[in-house]
Amino acid sequence: MLRASTLFLARTGLEVMCRIDKDDLQKIPPRGPLIIYSNHIGQVEVPLLFSQLQPRPVTGLAKIETWDGWFLGWIFDLWGAIPIRRGEADMTAMRQALAALERGYILGIAPEGTRSKTGALIRAHPGIVTLALRSGAPLMPLAHWGGERFLPNLKRLNRTDFHIRVGKPFALDSRGQKVTKEIRQQMVDEMMYKLAALLPERYRGEYADLSKATTHFLAPRTL
Repeated sequence: MLRASTLFLARTGLEVMCRIDKDDLQKIPPRGPLIIYSNHIGQVEVPLLFSQLQPRPVTGLAKIETWDGWFLGWIFDLWGAIPIRRGEADMTAMRQALAALERGYILGIAPEGTRSKTGALIRAHPGIVTLALRSGAPLMPLAHWGGERFLPNLKRLNRTDFHIRVGKPFALDSRGQKVTKEIRQQMVDEMMYKLAALLPERYRGEYADLSKATTHFLAPRTL
């Protein structure tokens, strides 16, 4: 009951404070395991996307430092987020994420690993690749922009335009190759170009040159 109440308050409040361009969320299937990966540019995207994806069961990976603050730690526990220790192979987080996917959850991940200070994409880390290969779950890119203006707009009592775009589902396929560190990085870079293609050019950053995009390890997936 408390979880549902906080989600309702978050959704209602953010719909008042933001104009949410969310029609693309209809592309997300109503059931089944799914890894949604996105860019990370502001403070508002997590509660906004988490509440908008309801009533689907949703969880996500969040840096363990988030739990240093009592309020965010309480909210993330209430919403069932999975703490992850960045910069190391956190097998506890991996097991929890795989278990959530087995139960049919949506798992949210920001492959960049940290918030972009400029709003443009930074080079992604390949941890999501291991999770996708082990789970076999389909992936969908979800791009958003506008949320980086939330706090400045709020101070001026202005609404924020928050845009969402969702790409087509796919899976990772190693093509029979040994998945080395270099292959994992190539896989995540191919994924990030899919995400970049959904963003306005000024947000593409590290992945701005779409002519460099390859799809060697990406396989179409129907949901």
